[in-house]
Amino acid sequence: MSRIGGVFAALREQGRKALVPFVTAGDPHPDVTLPLMHAMVEAGADLIELGVPFSDPMADGPVIQRASERALAHHVSLHDVIDLVRRFRETDSTTPVVLMGYLNPIEAMGYEAFADAASAAGVDGVLTVDIPPEEGGDFVPAMKRHGIDPIFLLAPTSHRARIERITATASGFVYYVSLKGVTGAANLSLDSVRDKLAEIRACTDLPVGVGFGIKDAETAGAMARIADAVVVGSALVSRIEANAAQPDVAINEIRELLGTMRRAMDAA
Repeated sequence: MSRIGGVFAALREQGRKALVPFVTAGDPHPDVTLPLMHAMVEAGADLIELGVPFSDPMADGPVIQRASERALAHHVSLHDVIDLVRRFRETDSTTPVVLMGYLNPIEAMGYEAFADAASAAGVDGVLTVDIPPEEGGDFVPAMKRHGIDPIFLLAPTSHRARIERITATASGFVYYVSLKGVTGAANLSLDSVRDKLAEIRACTDLPVGVGFGIKDAETAGAMARIADAVVVGSALVSRIEANAAQPDVAINEIRELLGTMRRAMDAA
């Protein structure tokens, strides 16, 4: 069982749901990411999504777009992100780390070379926003050969056949995008999410994480009642942006927000 699968199995036995924070590696500075990752775990994160900076993050709203710009200003590359995970593993061997980003940097590095380096560093999963299963003929086998879970997105517009196709290829968990639009969007409808999760679960036994639109403890707690994992990104990245010149303040604010989310999720 993968590290991701083990975490979800343990949480299921405890009757708890996974808290999954997202931050962009290297934002606001490369030296901040590693202590931030550890702080998020201390605050109750079960799994970390680490964004790979990219020049054209088409699925992301302006908050996360600017995070990529700040990281790229420090020349943070895919190699640097992999090295961050390697250093994280020096003191944390249990928390799964998923790299989230776009195909171009991986393709430039080469699927096998990337999978080999990422696996050796301790990466557990990869979510590439712009590669659907139909185009994953070489990518998916390379990840699975190295024990890395390929994770895919499902959308409110995904129909039954599409859900079956994606979940048949994915492993670890699937990520349901709860809103039409980009990251940081609003107007989250719990009833709509609940209905779609029932449709997804009819097609797979994989855990289903829900992201986009989760901004506070109240929303996280409500989502924990219906989802297997709660993914929060823009709400964290906006705190980094607001305190880019004071990263210690940003880390403390993120620790506090995740702590309130963790408590709300456990209470739910």
